[in-house]
Amino acid sequence: MTGAAEPGLTDLAPDQRLRRLELTVTRRLDGLLHGRYRGLLPGPGSEAAGSREYRPGEDEVRRMDWAVTARTTVPHVRQVDADRELTTWLLVDASPSMEYGTSTLDKRELAVAAVAAIGFLTAGVGNRLGAQVLTPDGLRRFPARSGRTHLLGLLRALLGAPRTDDRRDPDGAGAAGARPPAAGPGLADGLDGLQRVATRRGLVVIVSDFLDELPDDPDAAPPPWAAALRRLAVRHQVLAVEVTDPRELELPDVGLITLVDPESGRHREVWTGDPDLRERYARAAAEQREQVRHTLRRAGATHMALRTDRDWCADVVRHVHEQRRLATVPAAARGGVA
Repeated sequence: MTGAAEPGLTDLAPDQRLRRLELTVTRRLDGLLHGRYRGLLPGPGSEAAGSREYRPGEDEVRRMDWAVTARTTVPHVRQVDADRELTTWLLVDASPSMEYGTSTLDKRELAVAAVAAIGFLTAGVGNRLGAQVLTPDGLRRFPARSGRTHLLGLLRALLGAPRTDDRRDPDGAGAAGARPPAAGPGLADGLDGLQRVATRRGLVVIVSDFLDELPDDPDAAPPPWAAALRRLAVRHQVLAVEVTDPRELELPDVGLITLVDPESGRHREVWTGDPDLRERYARAAAEQREQVRHTLRRAGATHMALRTDRDWCADVVRHVHEQRRLATVPAAARGGVA
């Protein structure tokens, strides 16, 4: 490979677990979204993009902007953007809780895979992709741009983002050089920031484990990010990609283990040989994930679940096909299926 060659994910992710990511995505997902963009109104587009002066013999009278014409006393017509030009905004959770994993991938690596899938699926002439990444150091922003180079740069940044161990021991000094994890922005902050930049109707994708400020009681008030997500869903199509690991759902019987909270660094020893403990853990975990699913549905987001121990690519394909099937179902029938 020459130095001028375009970098692939092999160069960006030397880890063997992500070595074949690009080939997998392009081979198994390519084309699934082709032809899906449908305008809400007939004509070149339906997204308002301002007004301009009327050109006799060139513009249609039915596109007259009467409000601007009355205000300026000069005939104006409405301008619209073509619906075929899709803008996708990503909010990627790179908080410490996403660094956990006991299978082929950890949750953050699976989040990168999801971003790659979304990027390749929505790629097309005129389509743009922007992102905001939640890190303990703050909210990192990537402007909406088109092109493969931009997508690869985003993936490179996600793969190279510092992890909690690097932050706690930046100089390899051991416990003496350790420092507690910083409290970075929450999911609600990221969603609010996304609302400020996603001014044009499009697709919004949130990739997270959605554990941020989730109440212990399922009957309690929803987490702060639920309201921000609901506001985004009013204007945009929202896809929530929930990333989980099997050990977050059940505990194996492996004797005494030490559990560490990745957000706070607190430790706790647990005896997993107790069957009652494992049963309570599994029940509480199931209730927690159901609480996340219920909150996402109430907010108006489409839910896609990915697990580190499953074929994530097959899950994405299955989700896309299911959404296509639902799109062909009449609205009245969809209302009775929820």
